[in-house]
Amino acid sequence: MACTRTVFLRLSCSVRDKWSPKALGCQVAWFSSSPAREQQEKKYDIVIVGGGCAGSAIANKFAPYLGQGKVAVVEPHETHYDQPMFTLVGAGIKDHKQTHTQTKDVLPDECDWIKDKVTSFDPNNNSVTTAGGDKLKYDYLLVSMGLQLNYHSVKGLEEALKEDPAVCSNYHWQHVKKTHPAIENIQSGNAIFTFPNTPVKCAGAPQKICYLAENNFSKAGKRDRINVMYNTSLPVIFGIPRYAAPLEEICKNRNITVNKRHNLVEVDHKNNRAVFQLLDTPTENVSFEYSMLHVSPPMSSPKELWGSSLVDETNFVTVNRDTLQHTKYPNVFGMGDCTNAPTAKTAAAISAQVGVVNKNLSLVMDGKQPTRKYDGYTSCPLLVGNHKVIMAEFGYDGSILETFPINQAKAMRSMYFMKVHFMPQLYWQMLVKGLWHGPGFFRKLFRFGVA
Repeated sequence: MACTRTVFLRLSCSVRDKWSPKALGCQVAWFSSSPAREQQEKKYDIVIVGGGCAGSAIANKFAPYLGQGKVAVVEPHETHYDQPMFTLVGAGIKDHKQTHTQTKDVLPDECDWIKDKVTSFDPNNNSVTTAGGDKLKYDYLLVSMGLQLNYHSVKGLEEALKEDPAVCSNYHWQHVKKTHPAIENIQSGNAIFTFPNTPVKCAGAPQKICYLAENNFSKAGKRDRINVMYNTSLPVIFGIPRYAAPLEEICKNRNITVNKRHNLVEVDHKNNRAVFQLLDTPTENVSFEYSMLHVSPPMSSPKELWGSSLVDETNFVTVNRDTLQHTKYPNVFGMGDCTNAPTAKTAAAISAQVGVVNKNLSLVMDGKQPTRKYDGYTSCPLLVGNHKVIMAEFGYDGSILETFPINQAKAMRSMYFMKVHFMPQLYWQMLVKGLWHGPGFFRKLFRFGVA
């Protein structure tokens, strides 16, 4: 029986790759998820939980250096998405097929890909356990699990996304396919765009699609029949005043209604109504009729982390904000959206974290103290329509960390070119391969050595 299964697995991989380490990893991954097999225990130098942007970058840093079978990446999904491109898909600028590739193609040949998910952490005994029951022991652990999308937290939303073509969401690989058709199909009424009352990945994304849709309505000659509304749970349109000011001006000039402290709690798609809690008077709700509704869902850290000794009271991985080392377990590091580092959760933030974790983990593995410091760098290319972008770049405590010696708070076509044409290539060719550590070098170069 085992022999038969092996033959099937080889056929499931391409002929070209069937004897490559990646293909063999594919076989192990499928076999490991079989309910009939025995539970296993294996030891690695480094276990990486999460094979997204951050996890793949660090795997590509360490696995080739440490050698075959020394690094394990635990990632259940066979497809890897360039999530920052979802906004462009929703706006009809990029095709969905450009957003993804196979997970095996972004991971290095030398690592073991465990196609499963971690369900429990035991940092006191340096081990994690997978859903399949396997125990993975480690010398060092990287947690890079991203965020969990909680569509179920909004009453009626999951049903609306399935049944109502006017309800869409750029945050999910499947739901994003509905956004551009919804923009094209609306002819009149309210087009509502929401921002949840939780931490989010890319806090600018909920309003990017608002501006792009409004621009589409204008070009299609139907803007005067559509009321564009941006309903956000936040008390401000953007957390950094330097960029909030021009965004407020854009909304004013283009007649986009901004309703602050409005949190989506229910979608009644049969009656085309969206219900919002008024956060300043939380016992009160307000209901809007919609002809199009783009929802940015509530988010959280993955439930597998909740209650573990790795997380804080909000269930995010507790790290030193400078070194990204865990505050209790020195052989554990955290990266990306699942940590409590006080900065915006973006792929740009991960790019700057790659160099920090690479250096500091290497130092700890050599018995030294981590010295490389992360400044909280993050970036949000705010697409505002008309082929222009406000390139927001900032760090901890709202510090401005702009790369170019120009006013990046001004919407520019050059930044649009970077977002639409350059950054997707940067993601696939450098970031996931661990080769891009953010623009810090260029920031100093353009300012003659002054960061």
